[in-house]
Amino acid sequence: MYEQFKARAVGVGAEVHRVGTCNDAVEFVLSFLKQEGIAEAPGSYAVWAKGPFLEAVGQEALAGVPGLGFEVTRERAAQAKVGISDMSFAVADTGSLVQDQAAPDQRLASALTGIHIALVPSGNIVADKTALFARINPKTSRYIAFITGPSRTADIERVLTIGVHGPERLIVLFVDELGGEQR
Repeated sequence: MYEQFKARAVGVGAEVHRVGTCNDAVEFVLSFLKQEGIAEAPGSYAVWAKGPFLEAVGQEALAGVPGLGFEVTRERAAQAKVGISDMSFAVADTGSLVQDQAAPDQRLASALTGIHIALVPSGNIVADKTALFARINPKTSRYIAFITGPSRTADIERVLTIGVHGPERLIVLFVDELGGEQR
């Protein structure tokens, strides 16, 4: 299902990668942050929302990275270039990411930054929405978000514009070591 998800997600403008371990994921993210010139300056920050991945690797392993913060506020996220957050599931037939984003910092990191890096357990790729709703219950989830590619709109004179209502880049990083069923 990974290949199907990747084809669909790339088709709508996302960038999709897969790594084996959490350490590989940390290396990927740190290399990406360096490449993007993340620094301690407005417009150059990165924010990382607390979640299962960060708990698994330990925030202290990332301490001292210039421009990277773990306290995600509306102001900090709005001034950040990169936001990093966990996603619960990936839907293969649409290339969509799904998260119960009741935690405000997850929403801020995924919606207010120019680039969103989404960390997903590889074991949580589901075939379609039917399979997804067999695993989550909308009645007990407070805020389910579906993300399909970077933000896009064609409302303005029917001209496609990327990044108006959210990130202009979406990087999806699947991590095999995370297994599945984390929320």
